[in-house]
Amino acid sequence: MIKKQYGLIGKDIAYSFSQNYFTEKFKKLQLTDSLYSNFDLSKISEFNDILERFDNLKGLNVTIPYKQAIIPYLDSLSTKAATIGAVNTIRITKKNRLKGYNTDWYGFYHSLKPLLKKQHTHALILGTGGASKAIEYVLTKLGIKYKFVSRTKQDNELTYEELTQAILTKYTLIINTTPLGTYPRVEEKPNIPYEYLTAQHLVYDLIYNPEKTAFLRLAEAQQATIKNGHEMLVLQAEKAYKIWSKRFQQD
Repeated sequence: MIKKQYGLIGKDIAYSFSQNYFTEKFKKLQLTDSLYSNFDLSKISEFNDILERFDNLKGLNVTIPYKQAIIPYLDSLSTKAATIGAVNTIRITKKNRLKGYNTDWYGFYHSLKPLLKKQHTHALILGTGGASKAIEYVLTKLGIKYKFVSRTKQDNELTYEELTQAILTKYTLIINTTPLGTYPRVEEKPNIPYEYLTAQHLVYDLIYNPEKTAFLRLAEAQQATIKNGHEMLVLQAEKAYKIWSKRFQQD
């Protein structure tokens, strides 16, 4: 009998890491009363249907494109989630109150930090969606100056067309937070001038499927250090499980 229902809120998430990861985790822990499912929503308003259908919900993860859109549906936010402005983990209390957390920052911070070198003082964040908010938080925490890069011009942001050799020489840490290159559309990639990347660059892609995106392959060809999003996902998932299990320090 399933007493504890968990799941992932997102759109087009059949490929998702989370369901397989937590299904295996529950098996190893012999949690036969727990089930993790994908809740593929075409629009965020369908979230209410999930709450009505499952009265045994204990915890949820949230992915693209709902990390910001989910916030109005929650009763409260952790301090860090409120600061970041995006939620990827929800804990449902015994009183059916929904509290939002962000564990993306934790996964990114601990997977990035060991790779940083003295030249990584300036970063480009590719994309401005919900995933980018945790990246911004971490770079601020690490004292790394950054610029957002998007397709349309916004205040204090760069467009892809504005990325010159001089900019890429200065900004030696580049993080892709867009879904470009995710399976099955594996040949898509952010439109940056890859020829200006060097061995001084650290190039990080939040995507984990495929293991090496076109973005990372082209960066590697320029001798850049590369990193995909798999370790970040494992770290944020473990943090999420601690939150659901209430084995965590309040942030």
